[in-house]
Amino acid sequence: MRLTTRTNLAMRALMYCAVNPGRIVRKHDIAEACHVSENHLAQVIHALGQKGFLATRRGRSGGLMLGRAMDQITVGQVFRQMEADVPFAECFLPDGGACPLRAVCKLKCVMAEALEAFYARLDTVTLADLVADNDGLQDLLCAA
Repeated sequence: MRLTTRTNLAMRALMYCAVNPGRIVRKHDIAEACHVSENHLAQVIHALGQKGFLATRRGRSGGLMLGRAMDQITVGQVFRQMEADVPFAECFLPDGGACPLRAVCKLKCVMAEALEAFYARLDTVTLADLVADNDGLQDLLCAA
């Protein structure tokens, strides 16, 4: 299993905002600190804003900050939202994809159970858990 770059960037942006509580941060600062493309990050920030994970503000003094409390954002919620449009495997497509085994294959059921267990575990971890007592993360991501 491999996460999409989009989900990875989403978690980086959320952690950046989490270690800078009460501050409006800029997309440029997140991109620089996380070594990512500002253009790609913009798309992720937009999606996070639409889902309520981030609050965005336009204009000269604009930027972004967490849209809800750190302890109210679970990693599972973020992963589900960001990965929602990406099927785990071809057989997870609404039409079952082109897999010739789809009518008789039991692997899809096993993968679905494993995927749910994966998300269930991620549901137990909040953004607050990821940043609490994490001095190294603070040092890397705190805005000056």
